[in-house]
Amino acid sequence: MADVLMQIDGQPASAADLGHFALSNYGAFTSMQVEDGGVRGLDLHLARLDDEAVELFGVPVPEATLRERMRQALDGRSGRFSLRVNLFSDAVSLRAPEAVVEPRVLTTLSPLASPLTTPLRLQSQAYAREVAHLKHAATFGLTRARRQAVLAGFDDALFVDAEGRISEGSIWNIGFVQGEAVIWPEAPMLAGTGQALLQRGMADLGLDSETRPVRLSDLAAFDAAFICNSATPACAVAAIDGHPFGPAEPLISRLIDAWRSNPCQAI
Repeated sequence: MADVLMQIDGQPASAADLGHFALSNYGAFTSMQVEDGGVRGLDLHLARLDDEAVELFGVPVPEATLRERMRQALDGRSGRFSLRVNLFSDAVSLRAPEAVVEPRVLTTLSPLASPLTTPLRLQSQAYAREVAHLKHAATFGLTRARRQAVLAGFDDALFVDAEGRISEGSIWNIGFVQGEAVIWPEAPMLAGTGQALLQRGMADLGLDSETRPVRLSDLAAFDAAFICNSATPACAVAAIDGHPFGPAEPLISRLIDAWRSNPCQAI
């Protein structure tokens, strides 16, 4: 197949179709990894799309329609792919924002995203995503934050809100390890599908989990840290600013096992 295949409402995306999408970032999406026609946590992605459609457009896209659009994107292909599903509408614009309408569905099928494996050096930045609970298409702030981190010699940016609480990273959630427990930060952020899959599988592997506020001043209390998203079940954090964390290979293996314990759900 071509490197990237884009469809809108099940049909090849034309330049005219993509015009509004290119000129407006009012919309939202979810990204998933497909394995032979199934997705781990597909129910999470479908629930996210439902919430996004209702909040941004006032009308949900029926689940049957979303599944059909995903199947049309795959077109019977077996193997592993990355699939992104965007919701947008050319009926909603800055000049005419009031339309209540079922959004259109843009699917983008591409080669499987490689998981991160090298421990990350993170730069903390005072930043909070707009409407943080939504995976919306307005990614200017995320790209700028990550660019600033990389130009400063780090791998990525870790966000700290106005109250000093650690929240999330550019495209991932973060977890901290204290003994046999994983501590998830409590702050406005996106509830990640990767994080949810880990939480579903951790209890069976003897790992406890809790959510509470975490600040940069708390880092010395943790044994390790890791990031996770839909493409990376778990990747160790080497350091945050000048605070280093110890090796986390055994923990990362256990977390990946927790993630893999979630079966693929057929599209």
